Amino acid sequence: MTKTDDKHSNVKFNEPPNNLAYQNLGGRGRGHGGPPHMGGVAEKPRDMKTTLRRLWTYFIGQRRGLVLVMLLVLLGSGVSLITPYLIGRAIDGLIPTGISEAPNIGIDRFLILMVILLAGAFIIDTVCQYLQNFLMAGISQRMVKKLRSSLFDHFQQLPVSFFDTRAHGDLMSRLTNDIDNISLTVASSTSQLISLVVMLTGSLILMLALSPLMTLMLLVPATLALILTRTIVKRTRPLYRKQQAELGALSAQLEESISGMLVVRGFNHEKAVINDFKEINDRYYKASLMALIWGGMLMPMMNVINNLSLGLIGGFGSYLALSGVVSVGVIATFIGYSRQFVRPLNEIANIYNTLQTAIAGAERVFDILDQATEPADRPDCVSLRDVVGEIQFKEIEFGYRSDVPVIQGVSFDAPAGSSIALVGPTGAGKTTLVNLLARFYELDGGTIAIDGRDIREYKRSDLRQAFGIVLQDTYLFSGTIRENIRYGNPNADDVQVEEAARKGAAHEFIRRLPKGYDTILTESGSNLSAGQRQLLAIARAILADSPILILDEATSNVDTRTELRIQKAMLELMKNRTTFLIAHRLSTIRGADRILVIDNRRIVEQGSHEQLLTQGGVYAGMWQSQLENVGETESI
Repeated sequence: MTKTDDKHSNVKFNEPPNNLAYQNLGGRGRGHGGPPHMGGVAEKPRDMKTTLRRLWTYFIGQRRGLVLVMLLVLLGSGVSLITPYLIGRAIDGLIPTGISEAPNIGIDRFLILMVILLAGAFIIDTVCQYLQNFLMAGISQRMVKKLRSSLFDHFQQLPVSFFDTRAHGDLMSRLTNDIDNISLTVASSTSQLISLVVMLTGSLILMLALSPLMTLMLLVPATLALILTRTIVKRTRPLYRKQQAELGALSAQLEESISGMLVVRGFNHEKAVINDFKEINDRYYKASLMALIWGGMLMPMMNVINNLSLGLIGGFGSYLALSGVVSVGVIATFIGYSRQFVRPLNEIANIYNTLQTAIAGAERVFDILDQATEPADRPDCVSLRDVVGEIQFKEIEFGYRSDVPVIQGVSFDAPAGSSIALVGPTGAGKTTLVNLLARFYELDGGTIAIDGRDIREYKRSDLRQAFGIVLQDTYLFSGTIRENIRYGNPNADDVQVEEAARKGAAHEFIRRLPKGYDTILTESGSNLSAGQRQLLAIARAILADSPILILDEATSNVDTRTELRIQKAMLELMKNRTTFLIAHRLSTIRGADRILVIDNRRIVEQGSHEQLLTQGGVYAGMWQSQLENVGETESI
């Protein structure tokens, strides 16, 4: 797997946003790693035919419904094609000529018969339209449901590097706005487009049967209509693509600004955020305006062409009638058919114009579906069962970009049940190492083994199930506190949930909440403090009862007193488990079996807390620095 599967991204970074790689296990990034106006993918040339063929594959399984819709369309269109003929026959019955014989059943009965036939035709046509719209609504929604599910499922299979380089609001826009555009277009336009094609073909055939000369006259405005449609569609198609891209950028900026509202307020950046929003909103406005202006030109100009066709037919038909070539009824019939011929041209052009938005949305959806997923498990991979927890890192090589290594030649062993602490400056690669252990990224070189076997030989789902994770940036889902703790073990009962909360020092504050464990959390648990959210994350990891623990700044958001309680709980939790601790606060890892100091892409020191202090190296300097800072803080 490459470090980033986004061939369109120009984002450059040395290390991903902190803890973003854990989003599959409950964490979620907020659009880091790229500008909020990502959406340039819509600018590349598109193949409309290919996109339509791909959309058609989502109709598989609904052929019966589509066949029924087609039959209703043919019936309705056939009835509509009969009406101009009936009107012409009625006129010829009122104005008999040598060309068209008068009815021999009496004019009154004839007209009554014509009225009944016309009324029946209108009723049948109305019923057919209602039924086909009803059926197409169901078909389109099932198709869109399938497409939306495919996209969401694909999100779950994409590598973490994909989300590192995408604005999350833009991804959500593809799942909502773009698919909604497809849904509306398919529901309203598919059967209508089929009907219009049938009407266009049928009208042309019947007009040729009535008068080839008048049909030839009609081809002049029809040709103008086709040229006009081609010209406008050529203009509107890139505009609709740009409109959808800017809508995705607007959604991304909105998601980021709302998610980071506290940061925005804290740094007094309201005006800057408003200006950014106005800039993107202005781009969206301009793209939408141009698309609507060009799209809006189509129908008025088509109406002009339509009126031109009526004038030509009326004038030329009158000349033919006076010459005795056709009857007045034939002229009336031909005018009806000409309207059914030109009107479909108008509406097909309008539908085609509207279709550009759906195609643009479909292309953005297929952009995601075409992204490479995480590498499949090897055919000979095995299940990871009865984990002992013995882990070896051997000559690890990795970089998020091929020309910028992040880890070089890192090797160490973590015996089963041991605790390994990772310390070092920000960006040194501490989180990267545990990301590689969980296979959120693939190695460039070297191997990582669990219980003597390369992690790539295990099923990925089994591998990740072996980890219990507590992050610095805790993510909680909307739902009750009980449901969020149970996320670590969906089969746990209420007693086990509460026991995990007690061990994680969360029970006391949960008990004080109005509804206790049934308290509803808003998005990301924003109605709790950062420390309370972290306690719930710890309880979640305790309930998961995994053989390998990853604690990434697990106590960074709690007070000193609570930290001591958590550390006591952690010591109990860490028994007989291999544990990786990532920390900047060195007091939290001083009891680790081994401390690895990572700097400049390598392990520069390793040993116990006492050993490293004795060496007087990098770790000893970090420790002394933190002691001095604590002393200064206490003096203040």
